Amino acid sequence: VQLQAFGGGLVQAGGSLRLSCAASGRTFSNYAMGWFRQAPGKEREFVAAISGSSGITAYVDFVKGRFTISRDSAKNTVYLQMNSLKPEDTAVYYCAARRIYYSVSRYASEYDYWGQGTLVTVSS
Repeated sequence: VQLQAFGGGLVQAGGSLRLSCAASGRTFSNYAMGWFRQAPGKEREFVAAISGSSGITAYVDFVKGRFTISRDSAKNTVYLQMNSLKPEDTAVYYCAARRIYYSVSRYASEYDYWGQGTLVTVSS
């Protein structure tokens, strides 16, 4: 499966962005999807994940209540709605797909395919 993430940009603190990740090449619902991010000088970290059926979602604690992950099977797209953005949310955001579709994972090593990343910059 090929993944393409987009929707990043520059936003002021307190603002919102919606990231999209378009998937192609395989049946979209056969994959659980995740969003990760990597800030300059830091390791890649888990942000959110959603199972193939959208029945299960998971978030890292510091985005709970601010970010929402969702997917649209008709459009083969997964979204990350980010509200109340903070400067510390500045990072390159990556989407990833996992063949084990019925559960979610917080571990990057358990994802099989990765998109190219989209940069989110939050100014103070």
